[in-house]
Amino acid sequence: MAEPDFILRENCPQRRIHYILNGKWTSMVLSVLSYGPMRTGQLERALPGISKKMLTQTLREVESGGLVHREVFHVVPPKVEYSLTPLGIRFVEPLSALYDWAKDNAAALDELEDNLRRSAEAASKQGE
Repeated sequence: MAEPDFILRENCPQRRIHYILNGKWTSMVLSVLSYGPMRTGQLERALPGISKKMLTQTLREVESGGLVHREVFHVVPPKVEYSLTPLGIRFVEPLSALYDWAKDNAAALDELEDNLRRSAEAASKQGE
């Protein structure tokens, strides 16, 4: 008997996508690189709030996963450029759809954040 579609087993694709894109910055790095190859400084400017350490860590993770290619140019000063691989491009397609949805539904995101803030405030008042 086949399992219902709503059961999300540990190794199912729906859960595996979360393991792959588990970092806060992973999807944003991939999204920014969808606009073309970039150097580290360009990525930092495109992602306000990311630390150099976190950017480096995220780039290493997506590179090791085969989503991003790192190219070192042997020039003075040294130049390193990051770009999406064909696999990375495949992951950006659904991310772009999600980001487009977010832009079109900013009010829903505002409402969600307001609800969460109010819930947290109510919980802290109950704990006083």
